[in-house]
Amino acid sequence: MHEYDQRLLAALRGTGEHPHIAAAARTLSFAGEHGALWLAAGLAGAALDKERRGAWLRGTALTAGAHLASMGVKRLVRRPRPDAEPLVRTAGRHSFPSSHATSAAAAAVAYGALRPAGARLVPPLAAAMCVSRMVVGVHYPSDVAAGAALGALTARLGTSWMQGAATPAQGAGK
Repeated sequence: MHEYDQRLLAALRGTGEHPHIAAAARTLSFAGEHGALWLAAGLAGAALDKERRGAWLRGTALTAGAHLASMGVKRLVRRPRPDAEPLVRTAGRHSFPSSHATSAAAAAVAYGALRPAGARLVPPLAAAMCVSRMVVGVHYPSDVAAGAALGALTARLGTSWMQGAATPAQGAGK
């Protein structure tokens, strides 16, 4: 597994030598720091989609919760970051799991369950966010895969709770 991680990381990190790819990866990495892009998207959804405001806020909470869970796992596992020369600075020294991937996957699952547009738009951006972490050289592929799995699982487990707020008249007439 370690050899596969190293080889794939080297290939993806190598694409970061192209200036446009490096700039895009840096931008995605910056936007995803502490789940900022995904939290902002959830709050925007809550502001714009009044009939599902509660669901959007719960989806945002799921995304934040997934991010916090990844930070807890990271503190337990304490895997060092790759030896590759990074293209960005990181908030911490530990690599497993990728918190960027966790919050991206959580947002893709949660927001995708709320609106068809979310199901079409968020997953490709979330995937790009995940790949960017390897292009900038701060995560192994296994870090990203574990983070994405943690985020997707967290959001999936909370989907019924999140959607319970989607219809204010739910339960009316019973």
